[in-house]
Amino acid sequence: MLELGVKTLLAYLLGSLLGSLVLGRLRGIDIRRLGSGNAGATNALRTQGKLFALSVLLIDAGKGVIAVRYLPQAALPGVAIDPDLARAWLAVACGLAVIVGHVYPVWFAFRGGKGVATMIGVVGAIEPRLLAPVLGCWLLVLVLSGYVGLASMCAGAALVAVVYVLEPGNAPLLTFCAAIELFVIFTHRANIARMRAGEEHRVHRLWLFRSRPV
Repeated sequence: MLELGVKTLLAYLLGSLLGSLVLGRLRGIDIRRLGSGNAGATNALRTQGKLFALSVLLIDAGKGVIAVRYLPQAALPGVAIDPDLARAWLAVACGLAVIVGHVYPVWFAFRGGKGVATMIGVVGAIEPRLLAPVLGCWLLVLVLSGYVGLASMCAGAALVAVVYVLEPGNAPLLTFCAAIELFVIFTHRANIARMRAGEEHRVHRLWLFRSRPV
């Protein structure tokens, strides 16, 4: 239990290091005061441009990879490896913790991002073959609807479906994916309300590939 507690706590603290807020401080801005007010890569792209957003994306996805690929196997001073703790369950626990840390970062007054980039990093580290259908679903919904939030929620649902089909007996991974989809829906509840009211920001003509207005 000690190993589980310490490593999930470390994963949470790692998740609390948000790329947009760390880089924003170096630039002298708080991205939560700009654009949509979200501390994720999408708002970083809208307000700060492609290079800044790419850096944010790499940091936020990278910490997800570290949390599930390296932390469960790490030998920590004073923390013995628990032989009764399955590495698969420890990995998904660290994966959940790093995502929660991104959304509710202790270093930044518990106001973080939506956790999608970190989720992608976690999924890619646990099972890389899941990335293609998840990213494909995200892009398809984004192109058809123009809603980034809807695309993220649908990608989470696709993740659960793909895992259920490909690895129905993988209880740790299936549990993780179901929990993450519920969490993504929860973090996008304001987006859902805006979509229902017709007030949600929409992507037009793939602004992803356009230069930011000056």
